Amino acid sequence: MRHALSKVPEVTALFWIIKVLTTGMGETTSDYLANQLLGPPVAVCLAGVALVAALGLQFYVRRYVAWIYWLAIVMVSVFGTMAADVLHVGLGVPYIASTTFFVLALAAVLGLWYTTEKTLSIHSIHTRRREMFYWATVMTTFALGTAAGDLTAVPLHLGYFSSGVMFAVLFAVPALGFWLFRLNAIVAFWFAYIVTRPFGASFADWAGVPHSRGGLALGTGPVSLAVAVVILGLVGYLAVSRKDIATGGPQHSRQ
Repeated sequence: MRHALSKVPEVTALFWIIKVLTTGMGETTSDYLANQLLGPPVAVCLAGVALVAALGLQFYVRRYVAWIYWLAIVMVSVFGTMAADVLHVGLGVPYIASTTFFVLALAAVLGLWYTTEKTLSIHSIHTRRREMFYWATVMTTFALGTAAGDLTAVPLHLGYFSSGVMFAVLFAVPALGFWLFRLNAIVAFWFAYIVTRPFGASFADWAGVPHSRGGLALGTGPVSLAVAVVILGLVGYLAVSRKDIATGGPQHSRQ
């Protein structure tokens, strides 16, 4: 029989830690590449090529591989940040408008996914079409989170640190709802997944931006490098320990 192993990791505490770190790295890396190292046009093009290559590798493999999956997540984070920034900086679209646009885009992707597959569960990512819906959703959540985080930090004048605290509280809401009030697991997961983007990005911005913008002035390059080292260590641990791979229940795989 042909089996297609799950293409996504189990949702554990390390999953959420790495996810938050990738959002922060994507934010600062995007800013560093576009504003300090390469310039926006070159940075966007190179990030786009790297994203296509990472996703191509992710779709090529037949099962979940830790470093390949998280490489794709990192590249989605970097490019998703650039996509949201292009709307505001390049095209002059207000943050409230870009946030609204990405909310509607995410609703459309999730609606089409559910209409087509009758489920939004990440535990059902066993077919190519579901995998495509999954990554379309992931990309949209990153762009939405970037726009929402910038909206609260800048036009709403919360600043990066206060925005990070606010999104950290929001991140805890679905967890408490799931544990205490039996909130639907799929709703809780995607709610938390969306919020991790502005949560991690806000704190990364706070660490990297200058004092004049309310940050610690550590620099976007050093922050990106430091977070990348931590991510590499955690993903390496998962690759060796395989603690993020499901061990129970049948898995139907594709070849």
